[in-house]
Amino acid sequence: MYRFLFKRLIDILIALPSIIVLSPIILITAIVIKLQDGGPAIFKQARVGLKGHDFTLLKFRSMPVNTANVASSETHKLTITPFGKFIRRSNIDELPQLFNILRGDMSIVGPRPALASQEELVNLRLENGAYDCKPGLTGLAQINSYDNMPVKVKAEWDIKYAQGITFWADLKIILSTFGYLLKPPPTY
Repeated sequence: MYRFLFKRLIDILIALPSIIVLSPIILITAIVIKLQDGGPAIFKQARVGLKGHDFTLLKFRSMPVNTANVASSETHKLTITPFGKFIRRSNIDELPQLFNILRGDMSIVGPRPALASQEELVNLRLENGAYDCKPGLTGLAQINSYDNMPVKVKAEWDIKYAQGITFWADLKIILSTFGYLLKPPPTY
């Protein structure tokens, strides 16, 4: 019952007030990005979602306009704007995903959405039921992450989450995410 009814209700009850409370940060971030080079503030990217279907993920743009789409593990090879470094380190770049949650493309908790080009991860998730739930803003793999986590380990965390979705598991992941956000940020 939680997985199919209450989880969506909780997503809305968290995402909507979060957007309202964080709207000054969202607005200021969008303005700064727009002013730095005139390009769009929001970066849209196709990601793999529920049942392996693509959806458009929203993020604040942290790279110059027309930068190639690559997996997050490959971003060290790309140029990131000075403000982009700040919004990535502070995870502000993820705030537009609250709108993905309101649209129903994502959930607060679930496997992080992968690029279709991350074939090994996508295939492992498809084969083992991790795409039976919506991708999330945070997830079990994220709170248990470490630098350069192997794809198979990440997929195992995602599969474990999808097989055991409960209110208490989601609450624990949400609370643990705050601890994750306090960890030293990755270097960009």
